[in-house]
Amino acid sequence: MLALFGGGSFYAAVGRSLLRIAMGFFAGMAAALLLASGSRRFSLIEEFLSPLMALAKAVPVASFVVVLLIWWGAEALSAVICFLVVLPNIYINILEGLKSTDSKMLEMARVFRLPARSRFFYIYRPALKPFLYSGMKISLGMCWKSGIAAEVIGVPGGSIGEGLYLSKVYLDTAGVLGWTAAVILLSVFFEKAVLHLVDRFFAWNPGCGGKRYAEQKHAKERMHGAGCPKPPVQEGAIRLTEVTKAYGGQTVIDRLSAVYEPGQTYYLTGPSGSGKTTLLRILARLTEPDSGQMTAPSRCGVVFQEDRLCEDYSAVTNVELATGDRAGAEEALGLLLPQEALHKPCRQLSGGMRRRVALVRAMEAESRYVLLDEPFTGMDRDACAGAMQYIRERQAGRTVIIAHHFQNFNKI
Repeated sequence: MLALFGGGSFYAAVGRSLLRIAMGFFAGMAAALLLASGSRRFSLIEEFLSPLMALAKAVPVASFVVVLLIWWGAEALSAVICFLVVLPNIYINILEGLKSTDSKMLEMARVFRLPARSRFFYIYRPALKPFLYSGMKISLGMCWKSGIAAEVIGVPGGSIGEGLYLSKVYLDTAGVLGWTAAVILLSVFFEKAVLHLVDRFFAWNPGCGGKRYAEQKHAKERMHGAGCPKPPVQEGAIRLTEVTKAYGGQTVIDRLSAVYEPGQTYYLTGPSGSGKTTLLRILARLTEPDSGQMTAPSRCGVVFQEDRLCEDYSAVTNVELATGDRAGAEEALGLLLPQEALHKPCRQLSGGMRRRVALVRAMEAESRYVLLDEPFTGMDRDACAGAMQYIRERQAGRTVIIAHHFQNFNKI
């Protein structure tokens, strides 16, 4: 080992092998991410790629090495082998991670019209984390084993594989062990470096305002003046005409007709299972009625039955995702939450606090009407009264529909 590490040719060989294997690994990663994204979006792509990925996993590495050596020669052999080893492992793990993404969080993103960048970083990325780590840890080890094996068979000049091959030819056991130790050290170093970059990627919190939100904010300031409160919104009533919805043969909503006027607050009260959530989902355009018609303005804010918060991120970030205004999110949350709770991950907040974060997100987002499904769950009476006062102050001419199972709720 000392003899190897002291020679200049050793470092040249290490550099060439490291470069080829790294190129194959990162190319496989990039291709896997693109193909998995396409497969998640279009099932036809997944069906087309499924047998190819199964084939890539089943065919022995030695067979790939021999065929590619005949076709292309030895120079790029290890990079291509690493690519073929990494691609199916990472592809399958990323695809499973994308499929595991919570559909309720995607509904939330649809309602609040989160841009694709925010959806990726704050919804898809947390779901991908365990799957990507698992796939990468397996692929990093296999990548080095298969890459060096390909070099031993192909014997490209000035590589680790050539050094191992010559040690074998001359029955140099010490040389074999020395090169093997070098491969192990390089493999550990490469794995640590790549996983460190992955850790940095998952720890990075990019801004979630984006260009679109900035343009909207500047447009409002030009029209109404910077620092002015939201102007009252008076845009169209919500109308239901003979709306019917049934599940499994049981009618939940039966030929309902109603009109909800702008600027008014409406209360849907009744026991659990009476159809309140179904009606709100129809009003939010998340569920289609079996018959009848629903007309409503273009955008709404929603407090869902569940909190539907990005658990790993703070209350401020969750509201900022929907509004694009971090300072405004902090100000609004400060009306309902203690200051020390604003920047904690939402998973560390109590149930009542989490509910208030969801309420602020719904009320502060750009919308023409607001739907609140049992928004005061987990709150005591004082907290309910404060939240109700907040809703009245932030209504700004919008229609507000509140569903709750307390019959006397509107007296709070």
